[in-house]
Amino acid sequence: MIVGVPKEIKPSEYRVAMVPAIVEQLVKAGSEIIVETGAGRGSGVSDEDYVEAGANIVGCAADVWANADMVVKVKEPLPEEYSMIRSGQVIFTYFHFAASRELTEAMVESGAVCIAYETIEEKDGSLPLLIPMSEVAGRMAIQEGAKYLERPMEGRGILLGGVPGVAPANVVIIGGGVAGSNAAKTAAGLGANVIVLDINLDRLRYLDDVMPSNVTTLMSNSYNIRSAIRDADLVVGAVLRHGARTPVLVTRDMLRLMKPRAVIVDVAVDQGGTFETTRPTTHTDPIYIEEGVVHYCVANMPGAVAGTSTYALTNATGRYINQLAAIGWKQAVRENPAVLKGLNIAFGRVYLSEIAELFGYETASYQDLLC
Repeated sequence: MIVGVPKEIKPSEYRVAMVPAIVEQLVKAGSEIIVETGAGRGSGVSDEDYVEAGANIVGCAADVWANADMVVKVKEPLPEEYSMIRSGQVIFTYFHFAASRELTEAMVESGAVCIAYETIEEKDGSLPLLIPMSEVAGRMAIQEGAKYLERPMEGRGILLGGVPGVAPANVVIIGGGVAGSNAAKTAAGLGANVIVLDINLDRLRYLDDVMPSNVTTLMSNSYNIRSAIRDADLVVGAVLRHGARTPVLVTRDMLRLMKPRAVIVDVAVDQGGTFETTRPTTHTDPIYIEEGVVHYCVANMPGAVAGTSTYALTNATGRYINQLAAIGWKQAVRENPAVLKGLNIAFGRVYLSEIAELFGYETASYQDLLC
């Protein structure tokens, strides 16, 4: 199989989908790897590093798309790439289809086989390709929130941990999963007063056991969210609904109750966002102010720390890439239930029910692929 790695073109996206260690594994197993020149530069990986591992460097993205049987990316294809995608070509990346009708329709029309990192699910219910980036994004949410609380950055001028004689900031985290728990741990470590809300009582019990004493857990409902954000200096949206759009849990009316120049960081922006006022931003233009609240809604937060996040991601994706390359996508979905759940769209048919229902497609049956 020919496996291609194009350079990411989403604004300020510095990650790359494959590192030399995976290239070396694939080449030894008999695959041919083509990498667009400069694809790894933002993550500190040179063309020479890829060549040494056995890859071939090509001059432009069109060469990758034209020749690869499987294209491995980090972020979803952008409109500039749609015309290069071939029917039957496998694309393995983060798609987050629920956030974009345009992308969904383009992939259906292309006939590509779209396997999404975010819906790969193991038997225990874990989402192994979301976990590493959720860990990064959760920690970054506090790092960025703390920065934009600074007065020159339009925030309230609040130090998260306070100082002797001055109270620390109040941080509210909506969602106690991987991103939320990493955000809570980071905020608590800086000395903030932290509230974590979640709808899963067992998860709240777990967090109550493992978190330090400056973290309080609350059942997530509109009453508790409304009460918590009134006093918040920083609110982090960290809710995940598997394969579907994130529910809007903070309305515009709720935002009006918040302190002037408080900050929200919406980790869930890739899936539509936790806040009614969320709209995607970029690392070069990361914030806007609405209802007097600073919004940080960057859709590819881990891309800013590519030196960490590329390796965290590829540590998780490597085994799936190896399987797809070794036996092909059809055999992989037959043999590996986790990969089957990652199959969202193939040959113009939508297999993920959440996406089909959201955009008005008929849900195709996985059984067709397992025969």
